[in-house]
Parts: sequence; structure tokens; C-alpha cells
Amino acid sequence: MIKVLHCVNGMNRGGLETFIMNVYRNIDRSKIQFDFLVHTDKKCDFDDEIIALGGKIIKIPTRKYGFLANRKVLEEFFNEYKDYKIIHQHLSSLSYIVPLKTAKRHSVPVRIVHSHSTREGGSFLHNFIHKWNRVFINSYATHYFSCSDLASKWMFNKQVLNSNSYRIINNGIQTSIFSFNKEKRNMVRDNLGLDEKFVVGHVGRLTYPKNHEFLIDIFNEYLKTEPNSVLLLVGDGELRSQIEKKIKDLNLENKVILTGKRDDISELLQAMDVFIFPSHFEGLPVTLVEAQASGLPCIVSDNVTKQVKITDNIAYVKLDNTISTWIETIFEFKKRHIRRDRSEYIIKARFDIETIAQDLQDFYLNCSHSKM
Repeated sequence: MIKVLHCVNGMNRGGLETFIMNVYRNIDRSKIQFDFLVHTDKKCDFDDEIIALGGKIIKIPTRKYGFLANRKVLEEFFNEYKDYKIIHQHLSSLSYIVPLKTAKRHSVPVRIVHSHSTREGGSFLHNFIHKWNRVFINSYATHYFSCSDLASKWMFNKQVLNSNSYRIINNGIQTSIFSFNKEKRNMVRDNLGLDEKFVVGHVGRLTYPKNHEFLIDIFNEYLKTEPNSVLLLVGDGELRSQIEKKIKDLNLENKVILTGKRDDISELLQAMDVFIFPSHFEGLPVTLVEAQASGLPCIVSDNVTKQVKITDNIAYVKLDNTISTWIETIFEFKKRHIRRDRSEYIIKARFDIETIAQDLQDFYLNCSHSKM
């Protein structure tokens, strides 16, 4: 059996973590097993499932406890566990690639760096380190994955992008569970008490990149014309209290539903009528693939890669456009959009997770065998 060591911050419910789990559920685990090197001492959303699927979770200290402590634990880990032939590090920036560097020193033959974003907020030092490592990433990684063209340009230099070791890996989904189902939609809406309301929806962590405050401004303005509407926000994060304050300041407590973390995203998407995604920056959002599969019209910022436009359900709006432009786009969809299943588009565009999991499985097996 081949063991793949995935290096992440933690396995909470988010875009890149959901992608990894989607792959993990669909690979042949008699041939390949995933283990997880995580930079947190807290229990994460997917930990129980990882253990149930046969994986291990190895916790190491983050850099906030000191660079030397972080490096020392990594050195001890690779000294003890010498059976890993593949390390797969998932990143939003190159400001922290110590696991890759350590893996190279310990002669791990396959070292994958995987870009999942087009930017990451951080200090001047973090941005400087990212740019520095971008120049020299070829010295530490052997293979380079990315979720989109924009994420590739952010993470990799031209030499990498022109190499045979670079590839784009689509953020795939379990297409069948997101297919539009009218009966399920009616049931979910009834359970949520939405009745005949028009539901503006969003799925994502309550963090700066997702731009929830602007989304609330859009909804607040839309509500003046369409008062029988509700904003459904699915997710949680460090900005929750700030977002709750904004909702209260605008007197929207009875018009906004904050669900927190949920594991029934496929059902909640059924309940929505339009999906708004005004992100500051993104890699390739899994939730936009899921929303399209369910037939939802999606209105997204122009900072999101065009690669995620799999169906004709997506309209792009410049983030610096007026709120009225976003609202006009909602009305345009309301006039012409007919909700129906679009899962065949997802499969044809090779965003179905079964296809992607098989491709990654073949890659891991071929790499491992060639390095033995």
C-alpha cells in the first residue's frame, strides 16, 4: 500500500479540505492511504472520518510557537517515519514550505506543492517570503499542482509553468448528490420555514476573502425592492461577530439566517434561488461547482477564475461596480432562468470527483512505483 502524506493547516470544513476528502472517499484505499500532517492541536471537522477511513493525523506546532520548535518536530517526524514516498502540501501561499524542505532533506522522492488560492492576506514579511520561495520552489518540489490558471500564476514561476511536472487538478465534486431535485428543494425550504420567500444564498467561511460585508450590503439594497427575501449564509469563521454586528446595525436579524458549519450543503443549495459570490480572491471555489450542478444561477466577482464557468448559470460582475449592477444581474436571472439539473455539464467538464480521484490515484501509483 502507498501512503500519501497530505500537509495542511487543519482538516476543517473548507474548500481545499473538502476537495481532499472528496478524493479520499473515492480512491481505492486498499492501494493508497492518506495520512495528514496538520498544524493545529485542536480537533477538526473531518478528523473522525479520516480515522474511520484508515488515515492517521499527525499534529505539529505552528510557527507561532517558534520557527525552531516547528522545524524540530518536523525533523523528528521524518526521522521516525521513513515509509512516506509522497508528500502533498496544500497551500494558499509559499510563505511556509518547511515541510517540503524537510522532506527533501530526508529524501522523500515525490514532493508535491498544490496551489489553492490566487492571493493570501498577510504581513510584508509573509509576502516577501512568498515571492522569494516562488523563485526557488523548483529546488524543493518535484511536482506542481494548481486548482486554476490564476492560482498557478500566483504560486509558480515561468519555469514551473512550462515544465512537464505542472498540472491543473480540477476541484471535483460528488456530482450526483448536488443534482437538482424539486421534491428535496420543497422539503428543505419547508424545514427552514422559507415558504414562498426568495432566497439569496452563499456558502463559505466567514473570512476576509469571501467579502461577506459587501454581500450583506447587496442584500440590504435588494431587500428594498424585494422585501419577501431572505439571505442564507452557510459557514463559520473568525469574522462571525463582525458580520453579526453588521446584520444587527442594519436591522436585518429577521432577514438573515446564519447556519454556521453544516454538512448538508447539497440540500441547502436546493433551497436557494440565487448564489452570490463577491470574493476578493479565490483559487477555484468548490462551492461554485456544486451550485452549478444544482442548477443555481451564480453571480460572482471578476476576481474568480473563468475556469469555474462550467454552465451558463454564471454571471461575472466587477467588484468595484455599484451595488445596483449586482442587483440588476439578480433581476436578469429571475426573468430568464429556469432551475434544472446541470450535472451532465459538470461531468463533461471533468469536474466529477470519481474521474479526478482516479487520475490522482494513477498519478500517485505511477510516481511511487517509478521512485522505488
